[in-house]
Amino acid sequence: MGQTGRQLRSRTAKAMGERASGTSTAPGRRPSAPAPSWRERAGYLFDNSMSRGTPALIAWLSALTLLLIVFFALVTIGLGLRGPGDGEGFGDEVFNALLHALDPGTVAGDVGHPWRYILTMLALTVAGLFIVSALIGVIAAGIDAKIAELQRGRSLVLERDHTVILGWSESIFTILRELAIANESRRRPVVVVLADRDKVEMEEEIRAKVPETRGTRIVCRSGSPMDVDDLAVSSHRSARSVILLAPAGSEDPDAEVIKTLLALTHEGPDGPRIVAEIRNPTNLEAARLVGAERTTLLDIRETVAKLVVQTSRQSGASAVYVELFDYDGDEIYFLADHGLDGLTYAQAQHRFESASLIGLVGAEGSRLSPPPDTVVAGHTLVLVAEDDSVLDASGAAHAEPVEEHLGQTTPVPQEPGRAVMIGWNERAPLMLAELDRYADPGSTITVLTSLGEPRVPPLRNLAVEVVHGVTTDRATLDQHVVAGLDQVIVLCYSDDLPAQAADARTLVTLLHVRDILARLGSETAVVSEMMDDRNRVLAQVADIDDVVVSGEFVSLIVTQLSEDARLEAVFSELLGADGAEIYLRPAEWYVRPDVEVSWASVVEGAIRRGETAIGWKSDQLSASGAEFGVRVNPPKSATLTVRPGDRVVVLAQD
Repeated sequence: MGQTGRQLRSRTAKAMGERASGTSTAPGRRPSAPAPSWRERAGYLFDNSMSRGTPALIAWLSALTLLLIVFFALVTIGLGLRGPGDGEGFGDEVFNALLHALDPGTVAGDVGHPWRYILTMLALTVAGLFIVSALIGVIAAGIDAKIAELQRGRSLVLERDHTVILGWSESIFTILRELAIANESRRRPVVVVLADRDKVEMEEEIRAKVPETRGTRIVCRSGSPMDVDDLAVSSHRSARSVILLAPAGSEDPDAEVIKTLLALTHEGPDGPRIVAEIRNPTNLEAARLVGAERTTLLDIRETVAKLVVQTSRQSGASAVYVELFDYDGDEIYFLADHGLDGLTYAQAQHRFESASLIGLVGAEGSRLSPPPDTVVAGHTLVLVAEDDSVLDASGAAHAEPVEEHLGQTTPVPQEPGRAVMIGWNERAPLMLAELDRYADPGSTITVLTSLGEPRVPPLRNLAVEVVHGVTTDRATLDQHVVAGLDQVIVLCYSDDLPAQAADARTLVTLLHVRDILARLGSETAVVSEMMDDRNRVLAQVADIDDVVVSGEFVSLIVTQLSEDARLEAVFSELLGADGAEIYLRPAEWYVRPDVEVSWASVVEGAIRRGETAIGWKSDQLSASGAEFGVRVNPPKSATLTVRPGDRVVVLAQD
């Protein structure tokens, strides 16, 4: 107890001593910090002002210059340095000091003044040199920083009714070329590109590969399309449409596309229409949940597969698809206010001289090449034309069909087909499934590949034989490219090789295939898939019937969909097995051979067969420079003479 009492008295005395000295602190509370001095406060305020960048530096240097000028002016007046008789006022002295501070050469004019004045002005000039030099350096650094900021592409785009492209791939150059053509009728059109790349590099590549923009201004910005803040730089909310590309080089491009869709739609369902590329069909459902009603999703694999199948069935069909899908030449338009409510679909086809009526859009959706007796009333017309300015139905075409010029159909028996598919990639199973929908029972196809492990989907009409072999070896190709084939499809090894290497191997295979068929005297159609459009020209040297450039076709479709969402249903029917597809059929089925007839008569011949004529294929057109000898949408008054081998391009149900 005695020890405890001594400890208590000791603690009490210590506490009293602390209170007396003013150092007492409450339990759990830190000692108060000493108040900052005026120098620390001034330094803190100065640091804050300097952190504002170039404008603050210029302001401080300007203020220092002003103080320096006023100080020396007061010194000059107060000490009477000019000498007797120099009665300068304060304003004159300030201006004189300003000249000495900014222009070192002013000192040369001080000869004749007292030496004290000369030395004072010399001191002012030296001080001014330091300040002006610093000011020039700050301004130059600020300009460099602003230029660097602009080059980084982080400034906000202040545009309206523009097109926004998000992401970067080789497809972007085709899309920009097509948009440039589509925008020719617009006033001051703008396309904004936002990608996670350097702005200067993007601009240089675009200038190199899209030299002619036809008045369309292309604005590049750097940033991630998946980031909401970066996305706002493109002003996508005020855009006419948004094109979302599957990023090249990404390990999971669809995941990035879906995340970007989330960023685009997080503010609500309202906004511009969106066209997005999806590479894996299994991700379509997730993308649809995000994109809502204003998003059009393009399945790249399925689209390319359908294009290859359609062109493999009809030699020269690729030229027709290119003509319909691009903006150079004829494309698809919609006409709602037509004034043809009292006519049928057959009669309405003869009301346009320079346009081809190919379908109708009603409450039930769009339908290409409907029955001839379908009433036009209540429908929007789907037409192929060079420009919407020719969509005038006020008068009939310039030529009428002639009854005696119409031809007769020759029945063609349906027989099982034989085909060869050389090569393999991720799109091949979709192509086999699509081919099976057109094949007659008992048809066969041989798949010859040196890379990949073919996975054949369940098929109903088509029997598939898979053979592993070197597809660039002549002996191997001789065994499988034989007489009696209906189709030869050459695919690129895009899953296993870089684009150029895959196309190079495809070109070697094509050369062998064409030479084998020429030696056999066979006219079997050959269709090839390419990755790079620049290699398409080389394939044409090998006399290949059709070349489908995967990225090129997809880019054309994406661009068209971004301009008019109604085209989605039309393209889906054109490329699918359901509904009307493109066929190239013998011309003598529609008009008499060796007789000069009008295109109006060909159109009438197709109407009698329940089909819609949209173009003409002939060696005569090849001589005039038309690709594959195909011409889409001739005027009704154009005349032609049917020769052996000529074909009519029609839309038909089968």
